[in-house]
Amino acid sequence: MDSQLAGKVVVVTGASGGIGSAIVRGFAGEGARVVLHYRQGASNVKALQRDLQDMETLAVQADLTKEADAARLFAAAVKRFGRVDTLAANAGAWESTDVPLERMTLRQWRTTMDGVLTTTFLSLRAFMKCVAKQKRGNAVLIASTAAVFGEAGHSDYAAAKSAMAFGLTRSLKNEFARLAPHTKDYCGGRVNCICPGWTVVPRLARKLGDHKTIRRVTATMALPQLGRPEDMANAAVFLASDRLARHITGQTIVLAGGMEGRWLWQPEEIDPKIV
Repeated sequence: MDSQLAGKVVVVTGASGGIGSAIVRGFAGEGARVVLHYRQGASNVKALQRDLQDMETLAVQADLTKEADAARLFAAAVKRFGRVDTLAANAGAWESTDVPLERMTLRQWRTTMDGVLTTTFLSLRAFMKCVAKQKRGNAVLIASTAAVFGEAGHSDYAAAKSAMAFGLTRSLKNEFARLAPHTKDYCGGRVNCICPGWTVVPRLARKLGDHKTIRRVTATMALPQLGRPEDMANAAVFLASDRLARHITGQTIVLAGGMEGRWLWQPEEIDPKIV
């Protein structure tokens, strides 16, 4: 089915990562013109542009924790393409080492909130100014299953992603609909959120190389297989399409093979004599 995304302008933040680059490829495959945001992964983005050399792309470096950089990203997109139709808010920096809350520093907490939540806020704010002028536009936020089930050792990350997946998404659905109101041929501005589960991406390579970890994680899933970046990209493309998802807004979708949570204890940690 035609997504009608050909010629649309899509800003993908965090385009240098595994899920981000897959989202870029997904939109480019639909004929969209894609703006690839990155903070540090310049080489990855340049390689991605080479792979997509027949498509219209623009790479922009920006630190999205800074207001001026976020504004500059969208100004560059509008200068090059004239408008921005979709924001795929995927950027998010966080501490990958497990740190229980009682040992977490205030600096780490604030850094994660900035890296996950502030980057999303500033990206959305700049994009929504475009939407207000265009009277059209939609956003897809990329959160995490940590937002739904929590993540021991990463309470800062889980809290920030939960704010995105629920409070922010459900509040903004009403704001987007007023910025880009419905017409006879247009259902109105939309915003939705995707929560990926464990996904095969480079930053998880070490953990995913451990068969015990894979068994523990997939044992919580109805479909016991790790997600692929393309799974997340396909969902983002669907939700960004005003044809395919025209009447869907304010929704948080978990893409994790039917995950119901994680084991709290390994079987060998339980003493059956005191259960």
